[in-house]
Amino acid sequence: MARLVSILLLAGALASAQDTRVILLGTGTPNPDPDRMGPAVAVVTGDRVYLVDCGPGVVRRAAQAGIGMAQLTRLFVTHLHSDHTAGYPDVMLTPPNAGRTQPLEAWGPPGLAAMTDNLLKAYAVDLRVRLHGMQPHAAAGFEVRAHDVKPGEVYRDEAVRVLAFAVPHGDFPGAYSYRFEARDKTIVISGDTTYSPALIAAAKGCDILVHEVYSAKGLAARTPEWRRYHAAFHTSGPDVGRVAAQVRPRVLVLYHLLPMGQSEEEVLSEVRTAYQGKVVYGKDLDVIR
Repeated sequence: MARLVSILLLAGALASAQDTRVILLGTGTPNPDPDRMGPAVAVVTGDRVYLVDCGPGVVRRAAQAGIGMAQLTRLFVTHLHSDHTAGYPDVMLTPPNAGRTQPLEAWGPPGLAAMTDNLLKAYAVDLRVRLHGMQPHAAAGFEVRAHDVKPGEVYRDEAVRVLAFAVPHGDFPGAYSYRFEARDKTIVISGDTTYSPALIAAAKGCDILVHEVYSAKGLAARTPEWRRYHAAFHTSGPDVGRVAAQVRPRVLVLYHLLPMGQSEEEVLSEVRTAYQGKVVYGKDLDVIR
């Protein structure tokens, strides 16, 4: 009995020491906003960093957040829309010039490996000069290993288990959300999706739910074409509230923010029509524990 108590206490101490947290590296959309970089989230646990998506500005935001370039070795891509991947060459090519000595590994839906190969070809001149010219370098830091994955468990190490699950994103093929299971907490990141029963089922009881949102009131003022588009590709404030009411996270974090002219409080009020729990209207560099 004493040994069991000791094991439980040790497990609790390890979980506490892990201090798993979310850092918002980008909370924006395809619309250029100088205060919001493209969609990107860092799940940090211990000294390990797991990137989810790589919108424009991701590496600079990571540096602002105190993340070392040597830590940027794991990337999970929700889907291949440009606002979620325009920073991919930056993640591939910048950290090796500033301390990364290990390969970058990336996981995502089918098409990621082809995108990776084509980007490496596009930067062939840069890579040739850096790897075979006068620049000091660690060759392994420039390696990129991309994995096209199916829904299910896609990654596991001593700190986390990562599961991908398919979500609806209009007519875009292969959109995933991710669930990160660490010792001390579980984090779910929606990526881009409409109201999704699959996400609700996979996220139930998580500690932190990071979910995209648009303003239903703001959308009502748009043209019929844009109303059809956003309703098919994204999640309205009231529907995010419905999702959170069923998931019941300890904290709901809003990102990929499309207020469409509405204020922060107006978007939050839409979410709160269905959900009264803790909600964070995300800003770049926010840290959520």
